[in-house]
Amino acid sequence: MTAASTEGAPHPRNLTALPDRSPTVLRILLGTQLRRLREGRHIKLEEAGRAIRASHSKISRMELGRVGFRLRDVSDLLTLYGVTDETEREAMLSLVARANAPGWWHNYDDVLPSWFEAYVGLEQAATSIRNYEVQFVPGLLQTEDYAKAVVRLGHPTAGDEEIARRVRLRMDRQAVLTRPDPPHLWAVIDEAVIRRPLGGPDVMRAQMERLLDLVALPNVTLQIVPFSVGGHAAAGGPYSILRFAELDVPDVVYLEQLTSAIYLDKREETDRYLAVMERLCLEANPVADTKRMLQRVMTEL
Repeated sequence: MTAASTEGAPHPRNLTALPDRSPTVLRILLGTQLRRLREGRHIKLEEAGRAIRASHSKISRMELGRVGFRLRDVSDLLTLYGVTDETEREAMLSLVARANAPGWWHNYDDVLPSWFEAYVGLEQAATSIRNYEVQFVPGLLQTEDYAKAVVRLGHPTAGDEEIARRVRLRMDRQAVLTRPDPPHLWAVIDEAVIRRPLGGPDVMRAQMERLLDLVALPNVTLQIVPFSVGGHAAAGGPYSILRFAELDVPDVVYLEQLTSAIYLDKREETDRYLAVMERLCLEANPVADTKRMLQRVMTEL
């Protein structure tokens, strides 16, 4: 009888039947399984770290899916955790290569900061994206010219080639909305977003037309918070909430800063942001009013 079959020993979940998922999500799933196995054997982070000749902080990062995995490290940890059944080990080890595989967005590593790379991977794997924006049209809904104006604001000294690369990355991200299994994007934007003449009247008019086209999609919902609301629930600034099909992958709240980002995945934190998002949806104009408001703004440009 193997150690993995002894009484009280933890068993890894069967991960061989996972569909083709984003490497970012696969890292989270693999890390979650390793954490469960470790905790099931009552092994401390420090002991697990010694087993792979690393610090306890590396084990913590592995379990959170925030770093890549070495095959040898995962193999040694499985041995430490009492997983010796070859079928179970193979199921876990076969996931390592998939979790480490580069996503398409790695082709843009020259303009993709490391703190944003994780978000793109999560975005590609999400089944639901809730988004609040106070200044710009959400990136997944931008036209190319509008995106170019936004990128130039954030990178005023960048050359034309770099600007074009950053815009192309944004355009490629948008393919997620029209793929066969698209996520549901529910965006709430402040009225200032559609009133601010970014790029000039022609760019804004084209952007409004783009929004009108997108809200016709069954997986895109757009609400606008009018100026008449005054102060509202999300006074702290823009953020996104991503949800995934896998139960082992928690909701993630993404908060972007000027040169970095914060990712929150603890239940008590994500629940608070979700509650604020729900209040925003109630304060915003109804979905049925979105087209009328966009059309009115277009006539005023």
